[in-house]
Amino acid sequence: MGSTDPPDDGPPLERLDSVFRVYETHRDGDRLVYYGEPLVPRKRLLETAWPLFREHGYEVQLTTDTGEYVLVAEPAETGIDGIPWTNVILFVLTVVSTLYAGSMWYHIDAVENPIRALEAWPFAAAVLGVLATHELGHYVMTRYHGVDATLPYFIPMPTLIGTMGAVIRMKGQMPDREALFDIGVAGPLAGLVATVVVTAIGLTLSPEPVPASVMNDPAAVQIEFGYPPLLELIAWVLNEPTSYPPGESINPIVIGGWVGMFVTFLNLIPVGQLDGGHIVRAIIGEQQERVAALVPVALFGLAAYVFYVEKVSNASVLWVFWGLLATYVAYVGPATPIDDEGLDAKRKAVGILTFVLGGLCFTPVPIEIVAGA
Repeated sequence: MGSTDPPDDGPPLERLDSVFRVYETHRDGDRLVYYGEPLVPRKRLLETAWPLFREHGYEVQLTTDTGEYVLVAEPAETGIDGIPWTNVILFVLTVVSTLYAGSMWYHIDAVENPIRALEAWPFAAAVLGVLATHELGHYVMTRYHGVDATLPYFIPMPTLIGTMGAVIRMKGQMPDREALFDIGVAGPLAGLVATVVVTAIGLTLSPEPVPASVMNDPAAVQIEFGYPPLLELIAWVLNEPTSYPPGESINPIVIGGWVGMFVTFLNLIPVGQLDGGHIVRAIIGEQQERVAALVPVALFGLAAYVFYVEKVSNASVLWVFWGLLATYVAYVGPATPIDDEGLDAKRKAVGILTFVLGGLCFTPVPIEIVAGA
């Protein structure tokens, strides 16, 4: 049954009078529903209503129901309720997939002897460590700013590194540009710290010996990683090599660091829901759409360069894929903050520094696969 009296745990109607004329309210389970007439544009309405409802522990959305405008408020949830079984299962599967992927770098036949895949634990720990640190950087900032978000979802995949990365899903609305920036930038910066540590450890460890059976196998596939400037810089500081004579290959832990750099660069592509899209949206506002429109063009151009100049077809396919993905992500767009006031100069400087560090993680040919003779 509808009423003109607000629910006891909702904001007083007089605090909404200037933006939304309420003519009926009711409770639907744990949701509060307010029917009424907007008196201002949607953006200004939410700028006023959202903080009022958050004071009372609710997230609010403006929707339409059979032609009527409705404010629907649901309890804000910023914690973890129970055991997140989906996250746990995906993490366990990703541990398994990275162990099997790592077996290749340690020249272990995990198909013939699956238990030996456990010997690849340093590689799995390196890859999962940099990914987990990146995502937990985001998660910590969502908790700090009171934005409802999930724990990281790891994505197992039978690839050369055993995973397609990890993501968190933000379910709450973004309160302001500061929150959007802090959440977006925390992942790359935290991940880079872990990446530098992992890379440094791997470079100081002994190279991995390549068995003679692999060296003499004419059908063996040769995989060459393109090392970004940041990896070369770390090796230079430590006075450690990044290339080895035949019969030796770089320690697999370094590949974990390479993964961290590659993931950092990809996440800083300035489109949509990627970290770079959030950071640029927070810095320059709605002008981010113009930047995002150029990104797919740049990626397709990079694919053409790699194919025709570098003559590496598999890397070209990689950039075509990311060009298509960037097109879709740019169409979806980044999160829109409720309060769209500009950022302070300090955060803008941190954002620029983050993109500079991301540029040091870039290489036009990340990986090259050469089939055996």
